[in-house]
Amino acid sequence: MELLDQLPTYNWSGIYRLEGDTLVLDEYVGAATDHTRIPVGRGVCGTAVAENRNQVIEDVRELSNYLACSTQTRSEIVVLIKGGDEILGQIDIDGHTVGAFDASDESLLERVAEILEARW
Repeated sequence: MELLDQLPTYNWSGIYRLEGDTLVLDEYVGAATDHTRIPVGRGVCGTAVAENRNQVIEDVRELSNYLACSTQTRSEIVVLIKGGDEILGQIDIDGHTVGAFDASDESLLERVAEILEARW
């Protein structure tokens, strides 16, 4: 997470592990958050699990179910960590600018997720 956090638009970088129907915050770099446990289906992180797909959000302020961790956060990307078809957890990155993430970020984080899955 420390290496990811050094990328220019990565302003908060963390890992959530899936425990039953709850995402539990694990390692992270950035400001402290109240969202250490997120139910599946809630916010960007919970939606990623509920829909079984990554989320690339250009502007979080356009979402009705967004869980605000920081008033500075404007965009977010969540990439699932999977072992086969099973969701193990996710990588969650927040950015302070609108449109901070794109397909190249998703591709990079998918590679990181594969490395993490192999060591899970």
